[in-house]
Amino acid sequence: MLKVMQLIPARLIKALSFSSLPSTATLQEIASSQPKGVAKVVLKKGKTQLFKNGSPMVYSGAVDRIIGRPPPRTGDIVLVADGTEKPIGWGLYNSVSMFSVRLMQLEEEATRDPSFAFNMENLLEARIDAARQLRVSLGLPSANTNAYRLVNSEGDRLSGLIVDVFGDLAVIASSAAWVEKYKQEIEGSISSIDEINHIKWRPSVEILKEEGINLSDLKEMYPSACPGTTKVMENGIFYAISLDGQKTGFYADQRENRQFISTMSNSKKVLDICCYSGGFTLNAARGGAASVTGFTKCIRHVQNFKLISNAINKERWTSHDMFVFRSYDPKWDVLVYSSGCCNNGRKEDYCCTTGRSSM
Repeated sequence: MLKVMQLIPARLIKALSFSSLPSTATLQEIASSQPKGVAKVVLKKGKTQLFKNGSPMVYSGAVDRIIGRPPPRTGDIVLVADGTEKPIGWGLYNSVSMFSVRLMQLEEEATRDPSFAFNMENLLEARIDAARQLRVSLGLPSANTNAYRLVNSEGDRLSGLIVDVFGDLAVIASSAAWVEKYKQEIEGSISSIDEINHIKWRPSVEILKEEGINLSDLKEMYPSACPGTTKVMENGIFYAISLDGQKTGFYADQRENRQFISTMSNSKKVLDICCYSGGFTLNAARGGAASVTGFTKCIRHVQNFKLISNAINKERWTSHDMFVFRSYDPKWDVLVYSSGCCNNGRKEDYCCTTGRSSM
């Protein structure tokens, strides 16, 4: 009998333990069935409704006390409860971050289907699959676009995790301690997608430091066989992107904005400030702009879209360093300003203060 039990997968044993619970088991009862017990993070009076309404990040100022000995460590699963100690959901704890808990499920969800309660592997598989099905319903990927955002952090209820897909390559951006803890499970779920053959892990170092993660030697911790650059297509335009560039290498969340520029650029003079890989610039050119000027602090980015620009038969490009360019003031019909790739520049020299992707 013991030998048979040893052959049963751990996940199945956990599922069998849930089957012994009553069909109407509360989240507290499910927590009590966990072999190691679950600590409870109790919220201050009046702070509960925000998180019941869907905000997943429980900031430290909302926490009244923590019940459980020993106290939870960063990455541990915890209950989140109101001031009366009644659970409202469960999530992942962080002892040093400004976000003490990232909620993963509310009580009504967990009690409706206990198989996901306190089980990050099951939950990750379900959330990533749901994100994938949503993109498929939106026509992604398609014959004209193979670059898109597969997982969008809070938007897909996985706060701190972003996954961008570039052809058969997935770039995973980590900005939460729990993402680092469940790296293997996340990669396993992404690898199960048929068209994904390669994965590159991109930890957000500065943010993770605030999460209590020390990533002093990334090259040893995150070896990658992926190439330094890759070629992608979005709305029929090809881009050469650096996988070591800004964010995941390409601002996949700006697809609709870039396409919109092409609809308003016909016969216009267009200026694209901080053009990075040339997304707005190339779309303006395809839209029939009379002239297009893109400039960026980093000449590397300009060279990338110069190489790809032949796809839309535009061969003459102008580039300038933004800190020299600001003294140049011609008349422009369309101005695109995206500060994302200029944030590493000289702050005292900034001439623009508006947010990214404003026009």
